Amino acid sequence: MSTRIRVGIDVGGTFTDAVAVDAATLDLVGQVKVPTSHRHEDGVAHGIVGALDRLLAQVDRTPADVTFLAHGTTQATNALLEGDVAKVGLIGIGAGAGAVLTRRLAALGKLELTPGKKLPLAYAHVTDPFDTDAVRAAVTRVLEEGAEVLVATEPFGVDRPDGERAVLDAARSSGLPTAAAHEITSLYGLQKRTRTAVVNAAILPRMLATAELVDSSITKAGVDAPLMVMRCDGGVMSLAEMRRRPLLTVLSGPAAGVAGALMQERISEGVFLETGGTSTDISVVRRGKVAVRHATILGRASYLNALDVRTVGVGGGSMVRVSDGKVIGVGPRSAHIAGLPYACFATLDELRDARLATVRPMDGDPDDHVVLDAAGGRFALTMTCAANALGRVPEGDFARCDQEVARAALRPLAERLGTDVAGAARAVLDAGAERVRAVVDAMVKDYRLDRKTAVLVGGGGGAASVTPHLAAVTGMEGRIARHNEVISPIGVALALVREQVERIVPGATQEQILAVRAEAERAVVAQGAAADGVEVEVTVDPQTSTVRAIATGATELRTQDRAHRADDAERLDAAATSLKTPGARVIVLAGTDAYTVYGTEVKRRLRTARRPVRVVDADGVVRLGAPDARVETTTVGAAGEALAALVRDATSYGDGGVRAPAVRLLVGGRIADLSGVLEPDALLALARSELRARAADEPVVAVVEARA
Repeated sequence: MSTRIRVGIDVGGTFTDAVAVDAATLDLVGQVKVPTSHRHEDGVAHGIVGALDRLLAQVDRTPADVTFLAHGTTQATNALLEGDVAKVGLIGIGAGAGAVLTRRLAALGKLELTPGKKLPLAYAHVTDPFDTDAVRAAVTRVLEEGAEVLVATEPFGVDRPDGERAVLDAARSSGLPTAAAHEITSLYGLQKRTRTAVVNAAILPRMLATAELVDSSITKAGVDAPLMVMRCDGGVMSLAEMRRRPLLTVLSGPAAGVAGALMQERISEGVFLETGGTSTDISVVRRGKVAVRHATILGRASYLNALDVRTVGVGGGSMVRVSDGKVIGVGPRSAHIAGLPYACFATLDELRDARLATVRPMDGDPDDHVVLDAAGGRFALTMTCAANALGRVPEGDFARCDQEVARAALRPLAERLGTDVAGAARAVLDAGAERVRAVVDAMVKDYRLDRKTAVLVGGGGGAASVTPHLAAVTGMEGRIARHNEVISPIGVALALVREQVERIVPGATQEQILAVRAEAERAVVAQGAAADGVEVEVTVDPQTSTVRAIATGATELRTQDRAHRADDAERLDAAATSLKTPGARVIVLAGTDAYTVYGTEVKRRLRTARRPVRVVDADGVVRLGAPDARVETTTVGAAGEALAALVRDATSYGDGGVRAPAVRLLVGGRIADLSGVLEPDALLALARSELRARAADEPVVAVVEARA
């Protein structure tokens, strides 16, 4: 058995969860839960180290056995929600029209953090950023107003950053943390870029203090592995990068859960639902990648790339609302907030003589929330009670209880509704699932997921109260993730180092596109990713002239040593199930050591037959699906000529211009996704870049989809 472990720690508002994952098999080997140490003099760092100590003792490992250590934290999110931020000194730069634009940025001080509390901001202006005396005078002004961190911004600072850098150089003598707007994001839009930089700066001092405490505490504990921090886009970053851009940790809580589902459950296409006691966070995995978009911070658009997560106020503890003999809703009030125990976790004796009553759990709530007044006290009827009554909570699940008790808890409600216990339980779950379904349907539509292949995966302690019933009513495949109650720290432990580089490059050349790609690759390697395993996805948006490169990589080359590998029959069955086609009609089109490509043919009247394709990995997981694709096998040495012919044949021409096909290359253990590039020459240049370091005789499988 491997002695090396990967450790993931998720710092929540109430508890800090830590897990140990075997570094070779990636199997969970230990988990602990400790109270989050907000009030300790060392803050959350104390709880992190305490959780690590208990975890190592549980799995009988030493600090030297830790090969990877990462933590996720809600601290940045909470700082913004609570208004606990530093005052920002914003130095605007510009003369003439530029001065008008930057002076308007003083209005950022009107951004509302919490009701009645504004973003603390002091603004000063300099005309010439290279006038050191003028800059120092501006810095002095914002310091006198109480600034704790400095930001410099200038129109077109992305293209001409020397002015912002000069201001920061002159300001360093102040001893305060500093940041330039172009360092936080390289996208155009002075207002949005500066707003993103200012919010980042507002949480910087607090996050720096925590980072130092956590880093020193982990070092004292004897862990040599570099400390990583969870990002809001599903990856991790080095502590040094977190010190520069702490804003990337905002909204990282939901990202940890979907990262766990992606890495542990190997989702290729689907919806992840992380259900707690009060709410369900819903996010999307499309073609093996998490769905990310620019986040809204303090009610305004930002350039922060975060998981697209949508929250519904329905969870395992959501209380039931009844009126006129019908269930009219579930949630958002939960038993946790109301201070009531779940009825299904009582005993039969405690539920003796139970009577149904309606109450107003909190001031301002409707008075139609149902409770049980019984021999053992007052209990709440919840989604978890209904799921257990129907037998929807699997054996060993965090939320499982005695089904007889759950049915006894639902019986008074059934009498009020004029139905049986099963009917009452379904009514409760229908009411909760309906609200979740509306959001799931919207996300399936937004991301164009194929309902035939998309899977619903539930995580969180309340997963069984939502996901199984939602799968039943939608007809979609659904399952609860393994170790669902600790899916977030598992996601932290398994997450890859990630970096995203975005540039506005009108009419980008091949060289410029490759330069952005190389910058992203260098960034993750600098943060500890093993160079040989880095994957880079490049997208070129001709409408916005944006070149985007997303690089991911592990801190060590991970080679899973699982006891089970799917055999030929299992992989064929997985492909046939995904294709909704009998196995006899599915054929093997190509393969590498890591992947097998399956396909079938769908006849269409008066039109060319469609050839859907599925790529299945060695574990029998469908990693890629294409509704109509051409598959060709070549070698690295011959790929240049072969790919050029494939791209030429599948490139479309029309009023919208030239559109190269969506190309994905299977090479070694990787799927190189080149589908984000529409220009044929740039696509081929990227393909050459992906293959340049490989042996000439290594096989390459190309999956090519022509675009409409």
